[in-house]
Amino acid sequence: MKYLYLKSSSHQDPSLEQKAIDLFNYVGEKTGYSFTMGTLDEVKNEQASVVYVASGGTAGMFKACLDFLKEPIIIVTSDSDNSLSASMEMMTYISNRGIKGRLLHGTNEEVATALEQILVAIKAKNALNGLRIGLIGKPSDWLISTEFDYNILKETLGVEIVEITMEELVEEINKKSYLDSKACSELMAQDFDKNEIKKALEIYGAFSRLVEKYNLSGFSVRCFDLLTSVKNTGCLGLTLLNQMGIYSGCEGDMPSLISMMILGEISGKPVFMCNPSRINKERDEIVFAHCTLPLNMPESYKLDTHFESGIGVSISGNISSGPATVFKATGPLDRYFVSSATVLESLHEKNLCRTQINLHCKEGVEKFLNTPVGNHYLVCLGDYSEHVREFFNLLNS
Repeated sequence: MKYLYLKSSSHQDPSLEQKAIDLFNYVGEKTGYSFTMGTLDEVKNEQASVVYVASGGTAGMFKACLDFLKEPIIIVTSDSDNSLSASMEMMTYISNRGIKGRLLHGTNEEVATALEQILVAIKAKNALNGLRIGLIGKPSDWLISTEFDYNILKETLGVEIVEITMEELVEEINKKSYLDSKACSELMAQDFDKNEIKKALEIYGAFSRLVEKYNLSGFSVRCFDLLTSVKNTGCLGLTLLNQMGIYSGCEGDMPSLISMMILGEISGKPVFMCNPSRINKERDEIVFAHCTLPLNMPESYKLDTHFESGIGVSISGNISSGPATVFKATGPLDRYFVSSATVLESLHEKNLCRTQINLHCKEGVEKFLNTPVGNHYLVCLGDYSEHVREFFNLLNS
């Protein structure tokens, strides 16, 4: 990645340029990005404009380059030669004009951490632009808070929602076919009713064909209707498609699907869509549970029935302990909750959905309870909470 180097002609110390090179070499080692000094023509083609301010007396130079820089403009300072004061002037200038920007100042470690978070957020936002996602059927009747203007999503992220009827899904299910794979064979080898697995895989086949037909990167389905129409559940199909990188959600919950996509693109990890089921306020712990999760997320799993109905096929997984992220946004992306967390243990209680995790919430359960964003949340392994915050900085700044 190319960065623009700004230095006043009155500052002749050759060590200033070396200081920039040393910083970006360090940043590259820490982030995996490769940084080199570039011309304005080269910098303007990057996904975001990184500007290194070596000295004071550079605000006028920055202003002259501004028409060629791409938002968000990331201004990186040094700790000498009036770099910080000049950078503050630049940030004030672009803020006055409603131009998105960030000012990074601190140790090499702090700059590297912040820059990596910003660049990952930018990459995720760009990746979402132009995607198509499906809503199969309508949101479940109990999801009373999920309705929003889909045009907002198109304007904010460039994501288009395609509405598909449950009748079309059932027609596909009735074809009773699916493309066999190693994952399907492994599921058929599980110690569970083979006929039920086969029927669940036929639902997976139907989902897959609709994904291909409508060129979808993800979808959410009014899954509970399948309990009566085909006497099975969509859990296994969603599990397989999530494992394949197709964002797949339950209950026609579009805000959760959008949140799943955001967290998935930021983290590059599989994402578990789940219900908060129990809270321990003293320990800031939350139990999350649901009947499906990507097959490449748990350490091990077994098949079980769907919790509420006792029929079909769902996943009971064991998720490894360690750092995690809890996240959810509203459909219009005007409010969100995110927290770094620690998965403490997997549970196997009879009165909850089949995959259950108990985790510690760093932000605290009071904030969780007082940031209402619906009844589903998204969990991935690894701490990406600051990356998520940077993502929303891009949307809101």
